[in-house]
Amino acid sequence: MTQKSVFSVCGMCTVRCPIQVEVQNGQVEFISGNPHVPAMKGAVCPRGAAGTALLLDNERPRTPLIRTGERGEGKWRKAGWDEALDYVAEKLNQVKAGYGARSIAFSDRGGPFRDMHRAFLKGLGTPNYNNHDSSCAKNVQHAALSLTGMGRKAVFYDFKNAKHVVLQFRNIFEAINVQEVNDLMDALENGCKLTVIDIRANISAAKATGFMMIRPGTDYAFNLAVIHEIINKRLYDERFVSRYMEGFKALETFVTPYTPEWAQTETGIAAATLRSFAQELAKAAPSVIWHPGWMTARYKDSFYICRSIYIINALLGAYGTRGGLPFVLKPGDVGAKSLKSFMDLYPEPDEKRADGAGWKYTHFEDGPGLAHLMFKAIEEQEPYPVKAYIAYRHDPLMGYPDPDRLRRIWDKLDLLVSVTFSWSDTAWHSDVVLPLSTYLERESIIATKNALKPQFFVRKRAVAPRYDSLADWEIISELARRMDLPDLVFDRVEDVWNFQLRETGLTIENFDAKGLVDLADEAVYKNFDEFTFETASKKIEIISENLEENGHLSLKPYEPPAFPKEGQFRMTFGRCAIHTQGHTVNNPLLNEQMPENTLWINTAEARKLNISDQDIVTVSQNGYSETIRAYVTDHIHPDAVFVIHGFGHRIKAESRAFGKGLADNKFMAGGLDIWDKAGGAIAYQEHFVTVSKG
Repeated sequence: MTQKSVFSVCGMCTVRCPIQVEVQNGQVEFISGNPHVPAMKGAVCPRGAAGTALLLDNERPRTPLIRTGERGEGKWRKAGWDEALDYVAEKLNQVKAGYGARSIAFSDRGGPFRDMHRAFLKGLGTPNYNNHDSSCAKNVQHAALSLTGMGRKAVFYDFKNAKHVVLQFRNIFEAINVQEVNDLMDALENGCKLTVIDIRANISAAKATGFMMIRPGTDYAFNLAVIHEIINKRLYDERFVSRYMEGFKALETFVTPYTPEWAQTETGIAAATLRSFAQELAKAAPSVIWHPGWMTARYKDSFYICRSIYIINALLGAYGTRGGLPFVLKPGDVGAKSLKSFMDLYPEPDEKRADGAGWKYTHFEDGPGLAHLMFKAIEEQEPYPVKAYIAYRHDPLMGYPDPDRLRRIWDKLDLLVSVTFSWSDTAWHSDVVLPLSTYLERESIIATKNALKPQFFVRKRAVAPRYDSLADWEIISELARRMDLPDLVFDRVEDVWNFQLRETGLTIENFDAKGLVDLADEAVYKNFDEFTFETASKKIEIISENLEENGHLSLKPYEPPAFPKEGQFRMTFGRCAIHTQGHTVNNPLLNEQMPENTLWINTAEARKLNISDQDIVTVSQNGYSETIRAYVTDHIHPDAVFVIHGFGHRIKAESRAFGKGLADNKFMAGGLDIWDKAGGAIAYQEHFVTVSKG
């Protein structure tokens, strides 16, 4: 009997928690949180615990596949890796020769392991790298940049030491980061208050000190009134504001009409409740975290909601503070050398991005771009044709609105490739499927975690690949070999790691003891007296010159949202602890726990429609309908219905998930064109449906 313990990184969602994998006789026996990361407390979430089911699932792609029928028809032929990679490289070279390298696009789900495949794109000469953030966190990223000149990940959420935490666009106990959940639970046990503002009473609300059920689409009104109250009652941190905020007077004038009484008529939240809430925040300041959000692609003004949250944190002096939003440290901040980057091997492409980020829309960062605008470029072939697209662990047909339109757009592609460890709508519609080894079967490049205590970490292979799949570094290396990019060709993962560690003074053996290397002995809170923000004034800028130059007000007056007409409901969706959007609904263990989603509908509204709990109901929009089981509850606003996202699969290869539940994105006709022009993200929750019994 052989036993070993492997330190690795979970791959069941984009959080990528550090884990320890127990292996016996070549089989994974148990997965736990990395014991050398104290905040993990040895725990993983339900998805992390189901990693073994992903590994053993015989319904995932098991060999490279090349399409033989029409796209989406499900007709394939098995191919060896040499044939599949030769096919992809040949098609990419044909596109490059006919249209230029700029006509190749790539998207992923972001995260810390992107450096090598981004370098591959850079080496080809295309600027068209995208991640999924225009369907998730793009508004909060651009809100942070517009105020501080720094991205959303420049700060750490110090939940463990917080005295009051506010969740508005963040459902922390269902969209789980294990370390954050444990830190917040510790804080709650120590007396921290938790306030949840949402259209429904989610799991986070069930653990909250206070819950406010807000009318869908009116969050900006509520936040403006909170700012009004903080300024009007002089509850703000005067020292912080005078020293670190530029444009306070403009903000004070702007919020004058947005009183708590005014907000009550918009939001349904009593003025007295709002006033009491503002007082509680001020009492806890500066150890306050009003989380600016994860999935902020909701309304057409979500950018301004996120921006108002950052402003409230600043008014309360939470920036740079223990228990608030201290700034993360990078390796150089603690005297360490950074990893050598594959991206540095190649010059920046001269071409403009197809999505317009960075040149047409100069208030948007150009790095990860905006995928929905890249799809629009494919559709219109402007500013130039995009003819090849690689979706790496990314499923736009499940993750973006109006998938039927997206399929028609992709008809203009000469090549559509999916790199994936599980079936997805996008993979089913592709020309080539390249099976990625599951995270338990693959190594990844070394990554950096910027934090109060920065570190390098690595994913190591726990077991050999069960099927004919490859690690991501192997796939990129073999494509690079075929496309004349020799600097990205590696025969062993050890050579990849040695390249990255070349200037750090470390070797891969330094990771053996814990799976990571700490770059500081303890958490370090930057001396904020010496800190400056990355803006022209070196302060938080209420008035953003970049926004204003692009025709967007820094302080945008509130506009009431569209409210549902009689018999209509706003379609909303979100996460749960069991599933990672559409990626896990066919996982044998997780499907058993939650095989389908249900439609949350308010009790009084259900009564009007003669709908009882657990009834089958029909949801309709513009002649399109699907059925789903109703969950009748008082704990959702009457204006809205709600589903867990990721269900409604129609892929024959997924026998467990096939035909189960409702796909919310199919009720978003025209949704690719409905997006937040200031923040860049899709506005998913601007669609209305009808519901009927039967």
